Amino acid sequence: MDLARTEVTKSRSRAGFGLGSAARLGLMALPVAFFAVFFAYPVSAIVARGLHIGGVWRFGRVAEVLGQSDIRHVLWFTTWQALASTALTLLIALPGAYVFARFDFPGKQVLRAVVTVPFVLPTVVVGTAFLALIGRGGLVDELWGVRLDTTVWAILLAHVFFNYAVVVRTVGGLWSQLDPRQEEAARMLGASRWTAWRTVTLPALGPAVAAAALMVFLFTFTSFGVVQILGGPAYSTLEVEIYRQTAQLLDLPTAAVLTVVQFAAVGLILAVHAWTVRRRESALKLVDASAVARRPRGAGQWSLLGLVMATVVLLILLPLGVLIQRSFDGPDGFGLLYFRELTSAEGGAFLVPPIEAVWNSLHYAIVATAIAVVIGGLAAAALTRRAGRLVRGFDALLMLPLGVSAVTVGFGFLITLDEPPLDLRASWILVPLAQALVGVPFVVRTMLPVLRAVDGRLREAAAVLGASPLRAWREVDLPMVRRALLIAAGFAFAVSLGEFGATVFIARPDNPTLPVAVARLLGRAGDLNYGQAMALSTILMVVCAVSLLLLERIRTDRTSGEF
Repeated sequence: MDLARTEVTKSRSRAGFGLGSAARLGLMALPVAFFAVFFAYPVSAIVARGLHIGGVWRFGRVAEVLGQSDIRHVLWFTTWQALASTALTLLIALPGAYVFARFDFPGKQVLRAVVTVPFVLPTVVVGTAFLALIGRGGLVDELWGVRLDTTVWAILLAHVFFNYAVVVRTVGGLWSQLDPRQEEAARMLGASRWTAWRTVTLPALGPAVAAAALMVFLFTFTSFGVVQILGGPAYSTLEVEIYRQTAQLLDLPTAAVLTVVQFAAVGLILAVHAWTVRRRESALKLVDASAVARRPRGAGQWSLLGLVMATVVLLILLPLGVLIQRSFDGPDGFGLLYFRELTSAEGGAFLVPPIEAVWNSLHYAIVATAIAVVIGGLAAAALTRRAGRLVRGFDALLMLPLGVSAVTVGFGFLITLDEPPLDLRASWILVPLAQALVGVPFVVRTMLPVLRAVDGRLREAAAVLGASPLRAWREVDLPMVRRALLIAAGFAFAVSLGEFGATVFIARPDNPTLPVAVARLLGRAGDLNYGQAMALSTILMVVCAVSLLLLERIRTDRTSGEF
């Protein structure tokens, strides 16, 4: 009798799983349609318009563009600075990953939030912070009394500032789950500390380090806001050059070629990243996750903790502090002059007072967050059960907006979404749609680990009791992932607030967003414009920082390596 009951249960579970597979394809429908209409269509239209000229595909244009010396210089600088930024980030951030993984000390959670703040800051604010530190009239300029050519170092350090948390959270999350007794056993067998770490810990950390390095390389390879503000005409990445060719020179064929080159490079990076993530997941099954962080012991460990805290102060807090200081440092001394001037439109840079950019950005970000949560939540639910190539391809599709030129997407919106039934060029919804494209990957990456951690037997039990897949997800999964959903919404809100590459094209002059307003003020001469840019950047930084601190308080898994 028990055997028969068991077989019935297995049969019903298999039936439930089959329905779940069909439902998963149904859940994928809306995200796929969203990405097809608002991502694939605009990008392909830009490429087609650039390479399909006079009814003929001019693929020979690719060789012509790549043969130009200035384009080769852009390609070289893009690759070189991404490699250098990645290496420098790993060098500086790996000690921090170890400290957060192995040490327990007062203020650890606050410090974790502090190091994550730069990642959710808009790239325009990051560029502005380092401009205040190293650029014109910056702190370095004042201390040395001479203008130093620090452009390249400013770009590299800004990228380290921006991506420090990627390494700390990705590598540190795995490091905290490695059993320290394995390394201790190697030392008891006569291995030195370095040999034990190299032969035991490093191979286990390898996939996580590789995944973090690839993500840092991806973000720096496609860098736009930081290089746009700090680089000037002598230093351009592919993304900056695409913007220049599109917006300033109106050379769509060249921009299309560069878009194809960047798309191919990003596709390769994401393919390698997916492979490293799969290796990481298989490695996690082999480790003991019961290791507990302890207070530092001995002079060496306390020195390492002090080094990491000094790095956080100099690399993260100092640029942000200088940014704040510049926003209050007016011509008549410290005061609120630049903040008061944000309420006036007399400067001519805007049709409306710059302060309205704050409300515009909040409005757009709220709508973009709602879209990203719906699309990303459905996508994460569809990806909950690991499957074959179709689902893996869908997962890769969701990551593409992080690497494909946002400039291309924004310009593509203007030339494709201008006819019924999608005549949106004059509509305010265009900005939140572009911002949601960037927010969806963060929603998926935040919710997916939690959804996959839900015991599948609970879903099977619900199926056996007659619940449909949708009802099982609503009553089993949703209560367990509610807090993760809030975190995902918070990250989507922060990244939507700071999106710049696409909105620089589609934000209307009478409704600018904060990043667009900051960039426009920095592009105009005069101390007043510069001070207003610093004030707006400070406001944007505070909003993002508050959002991150709230997220840190409700984060469910303190050792998770996912954002």
